[in-house]
Amino acid sequence: MTETMRAAVYHGVRDIRVESVPVPVPRDGEVLIAVRRNGICGTDATEWAKGPVMVPLAERHAASGHLGPMIPGHEFVGEIVEVRGVSHLRPGRLVAAGAGVWCGACDRCARGRTNVCRHYYTLGLNAHGGLAEYVAAPAHTLRTIPEGLSLDHAGMAQPLAVGLHAARRSGVRDGDGVVVIGAGAIGTFVLAGLNHLYEADVTVIDLPGPKLTRALELGAARTLSARDDVAAAVLEATGGTGADVVIEASGAPGQYANALAMVATGGRVLAVGLPQEKPSVDMFTLALREITIDSTVAHVCDEDLEPALEILATGPLGGLLLDEVIPLDRLVDSGLERLAGGSVEGKILVDPAARG
Repeated sequence: MTETMRAAVYHGVRDIRVESVPVPVPRDGEVLIAVRRNGICGTDATEWAKGPVMVPLAERHAASGHLGPMIPGHEFVGEIVEVRGVSHLRPGRLVAAGAGVWCGACDRCARGRTNVCRHYYTLGLNAHGGLAEYVAAPAHTLRTIPEGLSLDHAGMAQPLAVGLHAARRSGVRDGDGVVVIGAGAIGTFVLAGLNHLYEADVTVIDLPGPKLTRALELGAARTLSARDDVAAAVLEATGGTGADVVIEASGAPGQYANALAMVATGGRVLAVGLPQEKPSVDMFTLALREITIDSTVAHVCDEDLEPALEILATGPLGGLLLDEVIPLDRLVDSGLERLAGGSVEGKILVDPAARG
C-alpha cells in the first residue's frame, strides 16, 4: 500500500481541497477501510457553505481529540484492508460504517442510548472521515454488507439508520395517522423506517414533483403539496382531530408551526429537520393541548445499522433515491454546491477511487 492517499480536506467555509495526505494507521480495535462509496448530506453542505459548525477547526474536540483541518464524510462503506486487535473481521470483507463512536462505559451507553454517549464523536464531523481513499474506523461501528447488495445502495445505510432511529423516537404505534413534512433524503429515510417498523397511515408533504412521487412508491398512503394549506387539509382528512404524530423533516421556515396546527390534541411532534433560524414555540397551544415535542439525533448502531442494510437489500429504496455517483474531484461543484443550493432530489455518493 502507498503511504499517502487522496482525500478531501476541510479548511474552512467554502474551502475543501483534494490533497495528498498520509494513509491513517489503525489503532487497537480499529480497522483500515478502502473507501468505496461515501454519501454526502445536508450536514456536509452546511459545514462547507457556512461552517465550521461541528468540525473542530479552531478548538480541540473533547471526545475525538481532533483539532484543525479535517477529512469529512460520515456515510461511508468499503473493503477492510487491515485489522488491529479485532477477531471478528477480516481483510476483504465489505462493511458499512455507523460513523458515530461511543465509549460503551458511561451511564448513557449502559441504558442503550449510545448515540448520546458522554464521549460521543462522529467520524467525518469531529474526526477524519470517509471522503478519502482510506479511513480508520473502530470495529464496533461497522456492520457487514449483505451479499448481493450493491455498494451504491449500501452507501445509504448510515443515513437510513438515522431515519430508523427517528421512526423509533416518534412514538408511532400501529394504526396511527402520521404526517411527515419533507420528502427529501432524510424524510424519505424516515418514511422507510416507519414502513419497516409500523403499520401506520402516512401522509407526506413537500413541493409537487419527483419527491412526492417517490414517497408514494415507497408506501406513503397519500401526499400533499406544501403550496397548499396543509394544516387545513390534514384536519379535514382526519375529521378535525389531526394527526396522531407529525414528523418535521424539512427544516423549512414555518413548518414547526404547521406541525402544531395539524397534530391531534394529546399527539406528538418529532423534530428532525434543523431550521436555519430558531423557530418560535407556541407554549400556550402546547400546554393546553398537551402536545409532546420530542427530538432525535444520529442512530443507535446496534439497533439501526443492520436493519438499514436489510431494508436496502430487500426493497426498492436505494434505486429510487440514488441521484449520482461522482469522483472525489467533483465533490464541490457536483455535490456540495448542488446540495447547498437545494437542487438535489436524492442521494449523491462519492467514489474516492474514481478519477474525473
